[in-house]
Amino acid sequence: MDYDVIIIGAGAAGLMAAAAAGQRGRRVLVLDHGEKAGAKILISGGGRCNFTNRNIAPDRYLSANPHFAKSALKRYSQNDFIALVNKYRIAFHQRDLGQLFCDQSSALILNMLLDECGAGSVDFQVGLKVGPVCGAGPYSVDTEDGPVTAESIIVATGGLSIPKMGASSYAHFTARDYSLGVTEMRPALVPLTFTAADLDFMRVLTGIAVDAIVTCGKTTFREAVLFTHRGLSGPAILQISSYWREGQEIFVNLAPDTDVTAWLIERKNQRPKAEAKTVLGELLPSRLADGLAALAKLEHRPMAELPNKALATLGKLVNAWKLLPAGTEGWRTAEVTLGGVDTAGLSSKTMEAKSFPGLFFVGEAVDVTGWLGGYNFQWAWSSGWVAGQHA
Repeated sequence: MDYDVIIIGAGAAGLMAAAAAGQRGRRVLVLDHGEKAGAKILISGGGRCNFTNRNIAPDRYLSANPHFAKSALKRYSQNDFIALVNKYRIAFHQRDLGQLFCDQSSALILNMLLDECGAGSVDFQVGLKVGPVCGAGPYSVDTEDGPVTAESIIVATGGLSIPKMGASSYAHFTARDYSLGVTEMRPALVPLTFTAADLDFMRVLTGIAVDAIVTCGKTTFREAVLFTHRGLSGPAILQISSYWREGQEIFVNLAPDTDVTAWLIERKNQRPKAEAKTVLGELLPSRLADGLAALAKLEHRPMAELPNKALATLGKLVNAWKLLPAGTEGWRTAEVTLGGVDTAGLSSKTMEAKSFPGLFFVGEAVDVTGWLGGYNFQWAWSSGWVAGQHA
């Protein structure tokens, strides 16, 4: 055979798997149709790579099997990856919700992974078409430079998000070729879109961001909400998008720390001559306050003339704004793919297909999707590492 392990996909999970297998003394080949390894790593986190989170926990991952991620996340944890980052003396900082970002460029994380691959016997062939996986151990893969064979194959080609970065269905076709299931796939961590009336309101507010609580069903996130010309975005919206389904309403609390109805009634006594929008502007950006007052039909009237019932209507609009999204922006802007290769056919300890020894699936290709904030990178590191230990 040409190699011990062939890894298809030179992203986060693939590079981690390559480094882990290569440092075990395995002869590894990494294949990718992209021109360079780690393209999505470079653009992540605004170029600073949100490489993991201090608060990694299995309940922050979505999957048809919510227990599947536990083993890999425990065996290669966020602390293990942080130790690797520290080993390379890459400076990083922590944000409010445990997210860890490089102080400088994402390229430092990519170079670290490439150096880790260099510490083992890892070859790269990038920028070439990769054919389907064939065989059942040994496995073979056709490439533009001819077929290559290996005892083990690790499929790390990701999901369908951000097509311009080379997203493909390679992993899902491969899974089906080997009689593995593929769960329903949807864009996740993606902005929400709205129909005409709501969209007209939001477009006027483009660029405004506020701290908010967004709720869908029993799931709630508190982070920033951003108004855009297409609808709503920002971390809280991206988070809730993974849980939202067509036809479901969401609720947005634009003033999480204030009972706005009680506050408005109190301010009515203190500022009787001021308009509702002016008073609300003490809590919210003025354009947003103006828009909400207009939505409640309370513009151009002094507070003294407004009955408490009208102020309660405005207060509810601020604390529990009910919206019915029309959809999402789709794969074009989705950060990750929800769903993927069904975990029922994989070992949670090794990421190996139960019915085909030597065939592994890792990273975003698998039906494990994390929250925003470094969770999906950690899944890539963890799943890639455990596969690399067994391939």
